[in-house]
Amino acid sequence: MDLFEHEARDLFDRYGVPVLRGGVATTPEQAREAADRIGGTVVIKAQVKTGGRGKAGGVKLADGPDDAEQLADDILGMDIKGHTVHKVLVTEASPIAEEYYVSYLLDRGARGFLAIASVEGGMEIEEVAVSKPEALARIPIDPISGVDQAKAREIVAAANFPAAVAEQVAAVLVRLWLVFVGEDATLVEVNPLAKSTDGKVLALDGKITLDDNAAFRHPAHEALADAGAGDPLERKAHEAGLNYVKLDGDIGVIGVIGNGAGLVMSTLDVVAAAAAEVGAAGPANFLDFGGGASAEVMTAGLDVILGDPAVRSVFVNVFGGITACDAVATGIVRALDQLGDRARKPLVVRLDGNNVAEGRRILAEAAHPLVTVVATMDDAAREAAKLATVEA
Repeated sequence: MDLFEHEARDLFDRYGVPVLRGGVATTPEQAREAADRIGGTVVIKAQVKTGGRGKAGGVKLADGPDDAEQLADDILGMDIKGHTVHKVLVTEASPIAEEYYVSYLLDRGARGFLAIASVEGGMEIEEVAVSKPEALARIPIDPISGVDQAKAREIVAAANFPAAVAEQVAAVLVRLWLVFVGEDATLVEVNPLAKSTDGKVLALDGKITLDDNAAFRHPAHEALADAGAGDPLERKAHEAGLNYVKLDGDIGVIGVIGNGAGLVMSTLDVVAAAAAEVGAAGPANFLDFGGGASAEVMTAGLDVILGDPAVRSVFVNVFGGITACDAVATGIVRALDQLGDRARKPLVVRLDGNNVAEGRRILAEAAHPLVTVVATMDDAAREAAKLATVEA
């Protein structure tokens, strides 16, 4: 779960990371009140879970409460890369002398953690990584020993932080590690970590991603979830306990349902290749129903997949193991019956494995006009691609 900047700021403050005073506003009037409390020049920052706010006009300096109210009115409701601004963060302004970058993240390849630091902060770190890779220090972090003062100083030295701020940055790094571990995060990032003109080091902007698998240890994290964010179909699938992903990039036209992550990933590759043969756009989304294929699960899954208006056909690819093929077939038949008129797009079904003969018999006997059973994965993918090219 990605947090809003103001939520990250609050966590930083709780763990002793130096931040600026601020408050959240959902109306221009609230922004005025926050600016009045803070006093002086304030910054109005759009709260959206995407980058590029400044370039889009979502970050403005306000000279007092009146200006803050007007600028908040301008920013609230803005569309920034498809994200609507529903709230703003109002913080005191701080004159900046230098901008740095620091982060901790989960390094899946190394099965550990990684610290990244740079004295060239303030811009997209991806741009720095491409244009000046030598400006990024990458320091592996042992999950057991973590980051103490000595490790923090090692990170500071590796990134060549100026001596004048070295101890302050090291202290911040220790505190950020406490946030990372204490909140079960997979990413804690500060960009910029800034040196103000009076020499103080402050976390001016933060990003935190929490590990959903650790949510049971953090009941308070539930309050941080943004019910209005993200793809509505992904939310619907999540509420049904399903693993669903709407694919980015070119708009796809083929929905994919399977059991097991490995099979689903292979299916996506096969569908993409088959779609390319007929000039279709490829997979639009995918859903992994794991080990359960009851009528309720299949109904929820098909409802989500078919709810994507881009989908023209659906490929259901199942290898029966613990979940037998006859249970999957029964689930499909009952799901289509329950969905009724909501199911209007063709389904290509490939079953193999445990009890496959009975599963195919159930589908043949049902003879649903939307269902085509194909024996092999490659042929089924081609059929789904072909059906996706047929205009509704």
